[in-house]
Amino acid sequence: MKTIDFSYFIERYINSEMNEAEKEWFEKELKTNEQLRKEVILRKKTDEVLKNQEILDLRMKLNSIRQKDEANAPVGSTRKRPSLKYAAAVSILAVIGILALFTNRKMSTEELFDKYHKLYEPATEVRSGQSNIESDFATALEYYNVHDYRNAAIYFSKVTEKDPGNMHSTLLYGISSFENSNYPEAEKSFNRVIDDADNLYIDHAHWYLALCYLKTSEKDKAIGELNYIKKSTSLYSRDAAKILKRLR
Repeated sequence: MKTIDFSYFIERYINSEMNEAEKEWFEKELKTNEQLRKEVILRKKTDEVLKNQEILDLRMKLNSIRQKDEANAPVGSTRKRPSLKYAAAVSILAVIGILALFTNRKMSTEELFDKYHKLYEPATEVRSGQSNIESDFATALEYYNVHDYRNAAIYFSKVTEKDPGNMHSTLLYGISSFENSNYPEAEKSFNRVIDDADNLYIDHAHWYLALCYLKTSEKDKAIGELNYIKKSTSLYSRDAAKILKRLR
């Protein structure tokens, strides 16, 4: 099957150039295609950056330089060729300014969450029918894998009630609660995994706890978690360092 290149359609969608049929099709795609949603969000944010006041300030400074240059030009000299050189210089400086904004500008907690949030994918083979706990876990995982986090949380909760020491289910219950916007319950679960201190899921719990703080705009707590992750050997340490650099 040929993969659709959405670049053309993203441009038309953002610029409101689609007809009704195209728009209906594209918005259906947005509902089911997470990567496409992220790409559209990124493009919109890029457009916002380009409209940033810093860009306007840069243009004003360049315009001031141009006016001074024209005022100092010899009388009767031709200005067409110099203006071409100037236009090229302006273009280069504008690009440099834009790149600087992209590289160095701070981002809000919500923007950082959107950029770095990726769903944890449990690498677990489930054998249903072995026990009530395994059956509940299998059902929970099925709901989780189809992004029905409300029902996933219900069944992961059943597992943790019967087996409080099951830290994998505790983590997955926390993530399901998190994806269902139940942040207090999610935070409680992640801290339980961290406090247990003897399981394979602590790094994931720290990462999701940091994301939880970003989502709830608890900046100081997020920074604390991210600094811990950055200094650790966690697979999330590099992303934590990147977030800390851009956290507004």
